[in-house]
Amino acid sequence: MNNFIAHSEEERQEMLNNISCSSVDDLFKHIPVMLEEFKMDNPLSEMETTKRIKSMAKKNNVDYVSFLGGGVYNKFIPAAISQVAQRFEFLTAYTPYQPEISQGTLQIMYEFQSMICRLTGMDVSNASVYDAATACAEALSMAVRINKKHKVLVSDKLNPEYKQVIKTYMWAANIQLDWFETLPKDVQEYSAVLVQNPDFYGEITSLPEVDTLLIVCTRLSALSIIKPPVEADIVVGDIQELGIPMNCGGPHAGFLACKNKYVRQLPGRIAGRTLDADGNQAFTLTLQTREQHIRREKATSNICSNQALIALCSTLYLSLVGEKGFKQTGVLSCNLAHKLSNKLDKIGIKTLNKEFYSEFTVETANSDEFLLQLKKQNIIGGLKIDNKKVLVSVTEMNTEEEIDSYIQALM
Repeated sequence: MNNFIAHSEEERQEMLNNISCSSVDDLFKHIPVMLEEFKMDNPLSEMETTKRIKSMAKKNNVDYVSFLGGGVYNKFIPAAISQVAQRFEFLTAYTPYQPEISQGTLQIMYEFQSMICRLTGMDVSNASVYDAATACAEALSMAVRINKKHKVLVSDKLNPEYKQVIKTYMWAANIQLDWFETLPKDVQEYSAVLVQNPDFYGEITSLPEVDTLLIVCTRLSALSIIKPPVEADIVVGDIQELGIPMNCGGPHAGFLACKNKYVRQLPGRIAGRTLDADGNQAFTLTLQTREQHIRREKATSNICSNQALIALCSTLYLSLVGEKGFKQTGVLSCNLAHKLSNKLDKIGIKTLNKEFYSEFTVETANSDEFLLQLKKQNIIGGLKIDNKKVLVSVTEMNTEEEIDSYIQALM
């Protein structure tokens, strides 16, 4: 039976020593959960346990107004999404390997890809990847396969979480990773340049002209009112804003779209539409680039799956709100964000962005005091960037009354 024990006590202690922890409890000490409070003195029935847990849950304060962003946003989600997505035809643990019995799932994947292409101005999209960070890293790997140069250049204004995943990918693939604040004139030595627009700080800029592949990480909701990044070769991002709850940061899904000439280097699943033997419309997985389907050395990625259920929710979201509704939410978010920015400016809190969509960075005397002052009024005022900067995000879920409350809390 010893063969089935994952780690011995000596192995556990060795791992803890390597990360400067004395025990497993020490490992979790930074997580603000009072585990002692969850201990039950005596065995309880299911009914008694449920009542006890509900009583403890009432201690949570959930009545906050949120202005958080930085990659995860509080967006309106039509109730019909969960009702449709939870149907047994969709809520399955298995995958559409057999097209003859998976036409509904495959069609959803195809429709999702079509919608992503329409939003981004790209020719082709995959059926989703794990998240935006993965999409960024996979796009860089894809560019290296295309251009055969083991060097990539990435904007320093990228989301910090995306940066960490990119570092891991590039290190593992032995690809040189360079960062830039100001883009150098000559970038021909690199396989690709990756920029985020709007960037992590909310700034919207013109896309650069580069002598290599251009990868753009974008916000899909921003494309409701700003021009799609058609100048790019590859476009990536997150689909959380399209009908996916914040969920404490996950699970979400990313997308990866590109120009048609790069489709054979596109990782993940791609659903295609064709005709069957009787001339009827049919859907199937196509251009499968995983090592189980083609020679391992020809595989483009070890990503062989997609976030099908989350992509389904995003497809339902876009179908329900429609083109007009999608644009309305974008305009409303943008207008509310600029109202808050203007009101903050009037009380001496400067917005550092020149051009922004619905997210902007403000300069404060002290970020912690700024956010604490708002929190006392049940407002989560934004995301701390450093000791003097806070990233503030506004969506259609915020109201003008909440914006006024934000200002009043700071006066």
